[in-house]
Amino acid sequence: MLLFKLRFFGFGLSIFKFFFVKKTFIIVFVSVCFWGKCALSQDKIGILKHNHIALQVADIQASAKFYGEVLQLERIEVPDNLKAIRAWFKIGNDQQIHLLAGRTQPVVNDRNGSHYAIFVASIAEAEAYLKKRQLPFHKQVRFDGVTQIYLPDPDGYLIELNEWKP
Repeated sequence: MLLFKLRFFGFGLSIFKFFFVKKTFIIVFVSVCFWGKCALSQDKIGILKHNHIALQVADIQASAKFYGEVLQLERIEVPDNLKAIRAWFKIGNDQQIHLLAGRTQPVVNDRNGSHYAIFVASIAEAEAYLKKRQLPFHKQVRFDGVTQIYLPDPDGYLIELNEWKP
């Protein structure tokens, strides 16, 4: 009899036993569960957090300039073979925006429809910054008292700004 052990997905222990019986072998598989989780039985997808959003843009240079210079997001280096068609930016510690060249259809959004939201340190300072640069935006107070600012990027994707309050 041959016995070996494998670990799956960081939990559980599976044991394969190979039995040789009259020139044939039979494989017996036993899965042992730890902490209520089994190696081959998963009842949740296991999402941990958001990683990035990908936006298809018409003009990669104009959009990269907006996200880098206007929103002042830190640029992430992309592989050399993608530099002409991609631009990546950090939002906070481990979230990103990926810009993808090639959009040919118009983006039609309003503040009650598709948008994504990011936190700013101060909504008042963000508003002053946008006014100083004469950038279009819409300001409103949400039902729970949170002030929101919506601004479009060069393609028309709406960005909602909210003040971070830890």
